[in-house]
Amino acid sequence: MSSSKIQQWFPWTEAPVIVNAPMAGAVSPELAAEVSKAGGLGMCLLGCIADVSENSPQVTKLDADLTKIRQLLGGGDDDSADSTTTTTPSGRLRVGAGFLTCHPSIGSFAATALPVIRRHRPAAVWLFAPHEHIRPQGEIVRLLKGLGKDDEEGVTAPKVFVQVGNVAAAREALEDGADAVVCQGTDAGGHQYRRGMGVVPLLAETRRLVDEGGCYGGDEGVCVLAAGGIADGKSVAAMLTLEADAVVMGTRFTVAKESIVPDFRKQIILEASDGALSTLKSPFNDQIAGSALWGSLYDGRAVVGPIHEKFLAGASLDECWRELHEDHSPEEATRLINTWAGAAIGMVRKEQPAGEIVREVREEARQAIRKVAARV
Repeated sequence: MSSSKIQQWFPWTEAPVIVNAPMAGAVSPELAAEVSKAGGLGMCLLGCIADVSENSPQVTKLDADLTKIRQLLGGGDDDSADSTTTTTPSGRLRVGAGFLTCHPSIGSFAATALPVIRRHRPAAVWLFAPHEHIRPQGEIVRLLKGLGKDDEEGVTAPKVFVQVGNVAAAREALEDGADAVVCQGTDAGGHQYRRGMGVVPLLAETRRLVDEGGCYGGDEGVCVLAAGGIADGKSVAAMLTLEADAVVMGTRFTVAKESIVPDFRKQIILEASDGALSTLKSPFNDQIAGSALWGSLYDGRAVVGPIHEKFLAGASLDECWRELHEDHSPEEATRLINTWAGAAIGMVRKEQPAGEIVREVREEARQAIRKVAARV
């Protein structure tokens, strides 16, 4: 499947299509809007939402952020605005919204989150991280696809993206009815499958799975996206040769001017190099932060600091915990952990507007493809 398929779904995009990753604590309405304005797919707004319980502040904020996105894209205050700069020809808002499906509240999705999606009509919805004992994504995909039937004539359902880290998860996503499978390699920053694989074999195997399983996606087919360790145009070009329909970048966007990542964390990312040594993929990142959200299937990649070095030198989690909280002030402790970034961190060298990142990377990719084509 060529990249033209994803451009048919999202006709404002330009090839190669660049998507900003769904990063909680990083993505602002302004960032998502600027990515879409630059011909990319602005995704996930305030980041992936986990808590969808009744009266959840995260759902309330998503509602507010989608309203703001409409204004930023030129649609004004009216939810029914149909400006061509705001919506697709099918009536969908030119951004996506993301949800984590590992939170215990996910059973409330139909009652709390679905009405927000129905009201604002994002062009895509991104799902990630079903809990090992809760497998809600098949039902959520069904609910989302039902929106195309419930809405007025001409307004289609949002495209459903499912993020995966291994081929078994990709197969499950396809069987659940995903429109797009996001192949997240283990070089990615932030959270990912513990039993994951590099983006090259994951993308290749998933593409074969999609191509051989012609029933997936019906007449429209399924798009396959590459994510993890991609931070410049050359890496985008490499993913295109593996038949990725679009490419997702995360760490590069954490230092965008519109990113809400604190300045001190941006500086840590900008000063780092050699992602093999300066980042660590491990459950330790959640354990030292006291996060119980992710369960046993996932871990995360974050920037290494003194506490991580102590752990890598053989200290126990308890010893690291005591040092973090007894030897450092709360403010200092906050700065030592939770700077999430991928193994391509050394390729991220400057803070830029999000739209400029999209345009620069797209042009770099085009130049890289021309250069290689001239050599073969």
